[in-house]
Amino acid sequence: MSTLDPERQVLDPTLEQQRQELADLVRRHAPGTTTAESAIANLYLVRYEESVRSVPTLAQPALCIMAHGSKEISLGDERYAYDPLHYMVLSVALPLSGVLLEASPENPSLGVRLNIDPAQINSLLAEAGPMGVPALPSGRGLYVERTDPLLLDALLRLIRLLDTPKDIAVLAPLIRREIMYRLLRGPQGYRLYEIAMSSSQTHRVCQAITWLNQHFHRPLRIEDLAREVNLSSSTLHHRFKAVTSMSPLQYQKQLRLQEARRLMLNDGLEAAVAGYRVGYESPSQFSREYSRLYGAPPARDLARLRSAL
Repeated sequence: MSTLDPERQVLDPTLEQQRQELADLVRRHAPGTTTAESAIANLYLVRYEESVRSVPTLAQPALCIMAHGSKEISLGDERYAYDPLHYMVLSVALPLSGVLLEASPENPSLGVRLNIDPAQINSLLAEAGPMGVPALPSGRGLYVERTDPLLLDALLRLIRLLDTPKDIAVLAPLIRREIMYRLLRGPQGYRLYEIAMSSSQTHRVCQAITWLNQHFHRPLRIEDLAREVNLSSSTLHHRFKAVTSMSPLQYQKQLRLQEARRLMLNDGLEAAVAGYRVGYESPSQFSREYSRLYGAPPARDLARLRSAL
């Protein structure tokens, strides 16, 4: 679990100036309440004017930084919080929920998300050679770290390109690489390093996560998945839980329920059909597990979602 240290809640002058500029850029380029992809690929600007609580969803690898406000993320029973003093990195795809804290029309929550492509990390390591990344024991595929002025400076230069669109095609890829480099050189850069190293167990867990995302509707035997990623069943179970906080079967269940919810909401499928489509054979089991995750059975949950649209 990660909490914010009250004694470190004062920004130094450099960080405060950077934070203010980042907040101004997000306000200007995301004038409405939204999470929207910008003109720069994989860069999202986030602006909300109320304390929104999100439902569980599959979050892709990304760097997340707040310019104003704070956010608490839930991974299973664990809680992680970040604010302008702390950035969050997801190194693998994880089912998360969260809440924006203390957001209002007068003081909106403002932030940035930059999706991370593991292939880009691999390419950067191949070109840069040994970078002195420490070989520390790996943990969760999510971490919160102290905001670095050099990292924030690179992110600001990337977002400023929104004011000069003709420069985006040439300069944005270069700055994105610099941002990934700063993350790799950061205190927990080994977590990103591991996902790119084919010999690491974490990399093989990432392969298992990718396989599950592509085949979540299929029956899952842990022995088959372990063979797919060249690990023993016990090692896969242990390392998978260390990275994601859940077993492969629990992870698959969340993927199935999220996809079923999307099918019902967007495609208008009935609950039993959606449950069958994602791999459930028993409608009662589907309804029971859906209620456990979303707090209500499918019909009531969908009515609540549609009323909020």
